[in-house]
Amino acid sequence: MVVVTTTDDVFAALASPVRRRLLEILAEQPQSAGALSDQFALSRPAVAEHLRVLREAGLVADKASGRRRIYELTPEPLADLGEWLHPFEKYWRGRLSSLADIAKDVE
Repeated sequence: MVVVTTTDDVFAALASPVRRRLLEILAEQPQSAGALSDQFALSRPAVAEHLRVLREAGLVADKASGRRRIYELTPEPLADLGEWLHPFEKYWRGRLSSLADIAKDVE
């Protein structure tokens, strides 16, 4: 099944800190839904719902491994998001440069 997502879908999925943390965990290595659930103070159904949102946004893929579902990061939507954000880099680069100058002055 091919999932067609939009930038809005990706932004909506990334709006939740739980989903962002799930992506950070999956960036390290694929994991089962159960192993992912064990890392949160949430019910398994709640984590499963977050995983569903990520899957529908195309940010993760899952596959069956026996009775378990293994989730892995799908980086393409994040790369597309990075391309969308690229024109805005000039705004935070200047601010980071200013912050670095202030930090040098504080030393």
